[in-house]
Amino acid sequence: MQILVLCDDYWHPARVPREGLGALKESGFSFDWIENAADWSTKQLAKYPLVILTKSNNISSADQNGWMTDAIQAAFVEYVRKGNGLLAIHSGMAGWGEMPVLRGLLGGVFVQHPPQCPVTVEPRAGHALTPGCEAFTLQDEHYFMALDDAQADVFLTTRSEHGAQPGGWRRSEGAGRVGVLTPGHNVDVWLHPSFQAVLMNALNWCGKLKV
Repeated sequence: MQILVLCDDYWHPARVPREGLGALKESGFSFDWIENAADWSTKQLAKYPLVILTKSNNISSADQNGWMTDAIQAAFVEYVRKGNGLLAIHSGMAGWGEMPVLRGLLGGVFVQHPPQCPVTVEPRAGHALTPGCEAFTLQDEHYFMALDDAQADVFLTTRSEHGAQPGGWRRSEGAGRVGVLTPGHNVDVWLHPSFQAVLMNALNWCGKLKV
């Protein structure tokens, strides 16, 4: 499956998801990358059955202007409702608090995080998206989330000295699927075997492949 990855912002360099997703090179997935939002249009969405959003509202790491217009929000909703998949990872949940259309599609939004600290990622036992994933603890940004969709299916919890938060959920929108993973500021989180497992499971589910 060919997947489009939108990445790179002021706080989250493209090298992190590139290395993290690069570890899945034997998975059957291949990735096309957009780092500068000025280099793409929503028409490109139609070329892909699945998009990874791991980019906040900066055009690029060098340009902090916003790129998420009302038209782009609406295009993402239409894209998913037609039967495609969207997986938002870490910074892909940040910057959308005042964007109700995209926020509604994702089912929630990043609110804030304390300084980096040890964060434990706990998979929900027996869930379809957690095979191969065991609890692990690494230094990370502990994302505090507003989970708006009470029906969202939470499969990961993140814990730190600051409390517990939903760390991963999935939901349907029309004929399509939306997944969320909040860990991942640092590359060692992406490369941890348990995160690789849940990442693979989430890609398979969002892409309507066998989990």
